[in-house]
Amino acid sequence: MIVQLQPQEEARIIAVARARGLSADALVRQALADILAEPAADACSPKQPTHSLRGLLSKYGAAPSGEEIDQNRAEMFANFPRSDF
Repeated sequence: MIVQLQPQEEARIIAVARARGLSADALVRQALADILAEPAADACSPKQPTHSLRGLLSKYGAAPSGEEIDQNRAEMFANFPRSDF
């Protein structure tokens, strides 16, 4: 595999490698070894099942019908004062 680096990226890798007393190749191999040693997130942990909005709200029972909503709205606003603004 060949990775194309910008000149400033290559210079940064060389500087970090020298600061650690390594060659640039050794530093890159060490970084790759660290990455490859980590367990893959997809393979290790099972995905959590997703729930639809309908499924999340199912514990509250059936939704009110249109007639029930209209009746409740009429009861709520029956004594609403409109003339005393």
